[in-house]
Amino acid sequence: MERAQDVLIRNLGEHTELAQEDIAEIRALTFTLRDFDFNEDFIRQGDEPEHSALVVSGMVARYHLLGSGRRQYLAFHLTGDLPDAQGLFIDQMDHGLSALGPATVAFIPHRELFLAFRRRPNFGLAVWRETLLDAAIFREAITNNSARSMQTRMAHLFCELFYRARAAQLVRGNRCRVPISLGQLGETLGMAIATVNRTLADLRRSGAMDLREGELVVLKWRELQRLGDFSPAYLHLKRQSSPRT
Repeated sequence: MERAQDVLIRNLGEHTELAQEDIAEIRALTFTLRDFDFNEDFIRQGDEPEHSALVVSGMVARYHLLGSGRRQYLAFHLTGDLPDAQGLFIDQMDHGLSALGPATVAFIPHRELFLAFRRRPNFGLAVWRETLLDAAIFREAITNNSARSMQTRMAHLFCELFYRARAAQLVRGNRCRVPISLGQLGETLGMAIATVNRTLADLRRSGAMDLREGELVVLKWRELQRLGDFSPAYLHLKRQSSPRT
């Protein structure tokens, strides 16, 4: 497993040019690692965290907890993401974060981050860009769930996850880990479980992809991209190229 410092440097470098002084500042931060199990929370709605989280391995989910106890999943975060960077700028978290399967998360003290931002403003701008990228993903998710057909919205989500996984160097050939249950897919995309099963079966029949036992396999990238009406421009990843499958 990569060191937490290297994971953060690589992720920020996808959208921000980091000077050697920025990299040295990141390496000097304190990273406290913790392992989490399936569905285990590490941020809850209403928390007032004093640390920012960095996904070092695995996959985590951002969600709203509804009054009924159900979850509305808002976004998924991969290795290298700072899923609660907003916590640096707001007093109280309005959402929760939990592991999707085993995950390792590093916690960085807010106090150290603010001091580092003062010394290296470019580092602070890179973290701020992380929050703007989160906002772009939220906007796309709203469009996806409100304006696209069931098949298109599911294909779009798979395209996004695969594209981001490639940027994070998590794709092996045409495969990446996506440990999302069918129930969680439904809670993400606003579908009943029967609709999830039917839509996933339609996508499998298209020959564009498969999803089994927590692994996403992209068989025909261009076809999946077409089915999902997917353009990666909103992800603002400067170094990323399109898959060739």
